[in-house]
Amino acid sequence: MDLSIVVPLLNESESLPELEAWIRKVVEKENLTYEIVFVDDGSTDASWNIIQQLAAKNPNVKALRFRRNYGKSPALNEGFKVVSGDVVITMDADLQDSPDEIPELYRMVKEEGYDLVSGWKKVRYDSKLMKNIPSKFYNWTTRKMSGIKLHDFNCGLKAYRLDLVKSIQIYGEMHRYIPMLAKVSGFSHIGEKVVHHQKRKYGASKFGMSRFVRGYLDLLTISFISKFSSRPMHFFGVLGSLTFLVGFGIAVYLVCSRLFAHVYHMTDRPLFYFCLLAMVIGVQLFSTGFLAEMITSTQREKRVYSIAEKIHLSE
Repeated sequence: MDLSIVVPLLNESESLPELEAWIRKVVEKENLTYEIVFVDDGSTDASWNIIQQLAAKNPNVKALRFRRNYGKSPALNEGFKVVSGDVVITMDADLQDSPDEIPELYRMVKEEGYDLVSGWKKVRYDSKLMKNIPSKFYNWTTRKMSGIKLHDFNCGLKAYRLDLVKSIQIYGEMHRYIPMLAKVSGFSHIGEKVVHHQKRKYGASKFGMSRFVRGYLDLLTISFISKFSSRPMHFFGVLGSLTFLVGFGIAVYLVCSRLFAHVYHMTDRPLFYFCLLAMVIGVQLFSTGFLAEMITSTQREKRVYSIAEKIHLSE
């Protein structure tokens, strides 16, 4: 199969028939074999009934439905498990992503050799307060932390190599940071394409301010895991050792002050309590690193690594 298109959705019943017809028109014009995988993230409207009707008319329409709302990341994760096209494209179901972008995204992956091509909504039609300003702040921070030069990490319109989507796991709000997950897994040929963004035609945006907080927590999680997941002692051990040494150095200073400068009433000095605090925190951080290292060591045999190629080896 040439192409798999994954469409996560929540309560988008009005837009689904138009979206399916648009995708079908574009892809069939390119003579590509394809599948459209709708992932219903616990919709409470008629979305699932409409998907069933579309699947009855078009055998290339496939779908799965969650029993309740889990979020966009789990929806993409489950969609990625079932796709089989050489190129996988994700897009939102609200018609703000244009299916007319599909042929060029497909070509960039197949002919130019990109592992991932991310859409860039250079001109947006969202609310500036609720989406534009937070999005710009997100993208600036993520560029600085990841070193990936993309303008729009959170664009739902992306194209991937099949082996990339099979090599990553997405949870929480990590769909925003798929390029970072790809880079951590060794897929470093990441590109960008300016895409047309359209005004929402039906329904209301599912964006809430709570995602702003959760998204940043996931960014910190990815940054930490990418550097220290297999060697937590390098983080906690170093930090704990430095903190303990600061406290120990203050303790030596206080002892010398008592012995040689005859400074009394050490326990009345704030420095004494700061010394104790630093040493206790240092020991705790070091112990945390030691325990994390023990836990990690039990998981190393189960670790899945991203393998680029095999020769004369069975699966």
